[in-house]
Amino acid sequence: MKTQHERHENTQLRTENEKLRADNMRYREALSTASCPNCGGPTAVGQMSFDEHHLRLENARLREEIDRISAIAAKYVGKPVVSYPLLSSPMTPRPFEFGAQPGTGDMYGAGDLLRSTSSPSEADKPIIIELAVAAMEELVRMAQMGEPLWMTNLDGTTYVLNEEEYIRTFPRGIGPKPTGFKCEASRETAVVIMNHINLVEILMDVNQWSTVFSGIVSKASTLDVLSTGIAGNYNGALQVMAAEFQVPSPLVPTRESYYVRYCKQHAEGTWAVVDVSLDNIRPSPTARCRRRPSGCLIQEMPNGYSKVTWVEHVEVDDSGVHSLYKQLVSSGHAFGAQRWIATLDRQCERLASVMATNVPTGDVGVITNQDGRKSMLKLAERMVMSFCAGVSASTAHTWTTLSGTGADDVRVMTRKSVDDPGRPPGIVLSAATSFWLPVSPKRVFDFLRDENSRSEWDILSNGGVVQEMAHIANGRDTGNCVSLLRVNSANSSQSNMLILQESCTDPTASFVIYAPVDIVAMNVVLNGGDPDYVALLPSGFAILPDGSTITATTSSAGGGIDTDAAGSSGGSLLTVAFQILVDSVPTAKLSLGSVATVNNLIACTVERIKASLSCENA
Repeated sequence: MKTQHERHENTQLRTENEKLRADNMRYREALSTASCPNCGGPTAVGQMSFDEHHLRLENARLREEIDRISAIAAKYVGKPVVSYPLLSSPMTPRPFEFGAQPGTGDMYGAGDLLRSTSSPSEADKPIIIELAVAAMEELVRMAQMGEPLWMTNLDGTTYVLNEEEYIRTFPRGIGPKPTGFKCEASRETAVVIMNHINLVEILMDVNQWSTVFSGIVSKASTLDVLSTGIAGNYNGALQVMAAEFQVPSPLVPTRESYYVRYCKQHAEGTWAVVDVSLDNIRPSPTARCRRRPSGCLIQEMPNGYSKVTWVEHVEVDDSGVHSLYKQLVSSGHAFGAQRWIATLDRQCERLASVMATNVPTGDVGVITNQDGRKSMLKLAERMVMSFCAGVSASTAHTWTTLSGTGADDVRVMTRKSVDDPGRPPGIVLSAATSFWLPVSPKRVFDFLRDENSRSEWDILSNGGVVQEMAHIANGRDTGNCVSLLRVNSANSSQSNMLILQESCTDPTASFVIYAPVDIVAMNVVLNGGDPDYVALLPSGFAILPDGSTITATTSSAGGGIDTDAAGSSGGSLLTVAFQILVDSVPTAKLSLGSVATVNNLIACTVERIKASLSCENA
């Protein structure tokens, strides 16, 4: 009976086996003729390419990071942790209503984004986290990869992005380049005198960041903090931000951007901070610029130095740029990595000089009082920020642009100053104009900062002799310093006035900015008093290369930017800007005579500079 049962079972199993074998043969035959539904090509069963295997590992790692960041973010946004699938294609833009329309004070239709952008919705946050993680991955690779992604220029020092290779290397992201937009991509490296922890803090604190880069950032705000990071530092910090980027000239439209900033520690002493636009989440019909993954990789170096590799990658509609600035902007140097790195390097030196305790006492006029140095440098910093706020085509500041001034090439703006201890009360006029000079930026800078040649262009000094009373050096270049000047004028009404001046230069831009200051107030500052209550109205100059012979900014052997050849050839683009108090009563009506006077002042100054430099150049 038992044997019979086993025989029956064997027969059943054999039949089952035959059936399975037949099915197997049929499936194998079907698979041998199968084609890929995407490309139509033959499929290889059971085989996985090395690339596919690598991508799967990469996906798993990225998913892990997204889950980790989501967990951190959940603590701060009060929502459960959910695992989100990786983006496989660009997101479909969702309509978003921008309420604010350009007002009378707007130029180039800018200002919409910064005024109307609000915090992201709860539904957007997981997408933002995912974008940030992918952007970080891209930035680190962009900072480290060489050819064929980055091709070396003819000069052998500048890198040019190979756009086709970029699309192949990074197929995912924020979608294709918008029609009519141009790609600007650049990469620059330098060793700066600041430790990596402080650098990260500056980049992640919107106030410090916009102060350090005041020549580039005209407006910035943090709209939402998705994560403050872990372990008491910025590792894993995520912020949604809006910013406006500028060139110090009224002839170049500012660039607005709505983006997420993500900070991550990659290894001991190595950090990265990345920005990526969120335009896909909230598309704006007026947006003219979007940031593909941009930012910097920071590596710790000995003795408190850091090696910084900066990547700037934007797509922009630059049709509003004036022809004078076209070459500079299209070269990528107006907004590119070189400018960010050069500014950072110079500002790190400036901050180091604030902290310096070993100031030589032998030189006449050198301020050695530590508190006095700090107060004077803080006052000069505010002066520079105020100048930059009034010189560009930014609409982020509280200026009203006046029309019908009678001069197309001079932009005049007005502002009422009330209850601001840092500005004199009343109606302030700001006039700015830009023009080209056939003289190198270095020559222009040296001429304008030299007190001995000041009487050649400074109409307000009434031809008086200008003497430097005190100065603070704040960089390797002798042109980087803060000075206190006295005008020995025959006009007795000016005897109580001094001039505070900051001059600063790097390979991408130079500034000479000054403001009349009260002698009593300056004595308080020099003794370490609070500089916030000193009323300032800055005027001055921004000097940029014209783009014809841009010298690449390269790291020097001692760290930092090599400025030997910078700005020593080619022509210059000079912006002249004045801020003048035309009435000390804020409620007074602005007279056309005041506008004409300021216009006349700026026109005369321009003519004097042109005459002096053309004689010098002859």
